[in-house]
Amino acid sequence: MEDIRSTIAALGHLVDGRIVRNDATFPVENPATRSPIGDCPDATGALVGEAVAAAKRAQPGWYAAGEQERRRVIGAMAEALTARLESVVAVSALEKGATGGAIEAYGGPAFLGHHAAAPLPVDVIEDNDERLVRVVRKPVGVVAAITPWNSPILTACVKVAGALLAGNTVVLKPSPFTPFATLLLGEIWKDVVPPGVVNIVAGGDDAGRALVAHPDIALISFTGSVEAGRHIAAAAAPALKRVVLELGGNDAAIVLPDVDVDLVAAQLFTSSMIMSGQVCAAVKRLYVHESIYPRMVEALARLADAATPVPESAGGSFGPVSTRPQFERVRLLLDDALTHGAKPANAGARADEGGYFQAPMILTGVRPGMRVVDEEQFGPLLPVLSFRDVDEAIAAANDTPYGLCGSVWTSDIAAGERLAARLECGTAYVNTHAEVAPHIPFGGVKDSGIGRECGTAGVDGYAELQTQYVYKKPSRVLASGDRVG
Repeated sequence: MEDIRSTIAALGHLVDGRIVRNDATFPVENPATRSPIGDCPDATGALVGEAVAAAKRAQPGWYAAGEQERRRVIGAMAEALTARLESVVAVSALEKGATGGAIEAYGGPAFLGHHAAAPLPVDVIEDNDERLVRVVRKPVGVVAAITPWNSPILTACVKVAGALLAGNTVVLKPSPFTPFATLLLGEIWKDVVPPGVVNIVAGGDDAGRALVAHPDIALISFTGSVEAGRHIAAAAAPALKRVVLELGGNDAAIVLPDVDVDLVAAQLFTSSMIMSGQVCAAVKRLYVHESIYPRMVEALARLADAATPVPESAGGSFGPVSTRPQFERVRLLLDDALTHGAKPANAGARADEGGYFQAPMILTGVRPGMRVVDEEQFGPLLPVLSFRDVDEAIAAANDTPYGLCGSVWTSDIAAGERLAARLECGTAYVNTHAEVAPHIPFGGVKDSGIGRECGTAGVDGYAELQTQYVYKKPSRVLASGDRVG
C-alpha cells in the first residue's frame, strides 16, 4: 500500500489531461478525530473555465471516435481503478473517518465495467420494406457532474460512465468535505482517458457556482440535498440546461405481521444504519404492525447496542457522521425528538468526544409532526411507529414531500407487490431496501429528484434522443405531405 499522506499531498485538479495545482487551498478533516488530513487545492473560477473549455474542445473528437472506442476507454478506466482501489478506499476512509464509510468505492469498477459492456440502445420502431424508423442516442455536449460527500467514488463512476458512453465529456466536482479520493481518480485516469474528456476540479461553493453557470455546460448532474438541487435547477433554467437531480429521501419501510421478526430486524437495521445512516436510500422511517411492534423494537435495540461508535483504532464498529454540519443536524433532530416525547429503545452509548460519533438510536414514542419523522435525518436515528391498518401505513409512508425509495416486508409476496405499487417513490422494494445495481434505473419522484441514474434510463439522461426516418427507396413527397413512390 502506498503512503496515503504522501499521495494526498501530491494531488491536484485534472484539467485537459494534466494534474494542475494552484495556490488557493482549503482544509479537510478526518471526522473520526476532528484532526486535519491536509489542504486541498481550491479551483478558481478561471480554472473551472479552463476545465470546461478543455471538455468542449475534446467532445467532438470523443464522440467521433465511436461507441466501441468509448466503451474500450470506460473499460480501461475500470481496470485502472481496480488496480489502485485499495488506495482509493484508504483515502476515502480517511476523509469519512471509517473504512465502513468507504465501502461504496468498491462498487465503482463494477459500474464502469457495466457501461463498458453495455451497447448504447437503439429503439427500432418500424422496419419494413418501405422504411426504417429508429431512435438513437446522441451526446448533449459537456456535462457538469457534482457528487456528494457520502458516496463520492461510486457516484462519480455512475455519472462519468453514463455521460461518456453517450459521447459527452465531463467536468467532475466532488464535495469539499471529501475531495481527495475523487482527485485521486484524476491521477488514476489521466493516462487512460484522452485529454479533456474527463476533468476533475475540487472546490467549494464558488467553484460549484462557476461550473453550473458556465455557458458551455449543457447538462448538470447533481447528487445532494434538496435545497442545493433547487438552486441548481434555478441556475440552469434561464439557459434551459438539462438537469439530472438525485436528491434526498425520507424512505419508509412497512413491516406486516407475518414476518420472521429477528431476521427482518437484522435486515432493517443494516438498511437503516449502513454508513451510519448516511445513505440517501437508507430506511429512515419504520412502520411496524402493532402485533409485532414490541418484539421488533426489542430486536432492533439489541442490534443498536451491539454497535460501538468509537474510532476503528479503538475497536469501534460504527463510523462517525462524516461532516460537522451533519453531525450537528443529527444531534439537533435527536434532541428535538427527545424534548417532544420520543423514547430511546436502546442505551445509546455516549458519542466519542474525539470525533463526530453518534450512537445508533432506535426511537419509540414518535409521531408525525416530529422533525425526526418528517425530515430526512441522514444519520443513525431510526423512528419506529406502529400501525393497525395497512391503508393507514401506506398513507403515512406517502405523507412526505420526498419520494426516493420505500419497502414492504412480508411473507405474502403477492400482498407485498400490491402494497409496494401504492408507494409514491422512484424505487419500491419487497423484502429488501437500499439496493442499487448498474443495470437498474435509480432515482426519485417529488422532491427526491428529476431523472434517473443507471440502466438504459440513466444513459438516456445524458443523451439527446434523435428519431431517424430512413426510406429504403427514392420517392417524391408532395407539398401536402403525401408520398409518391
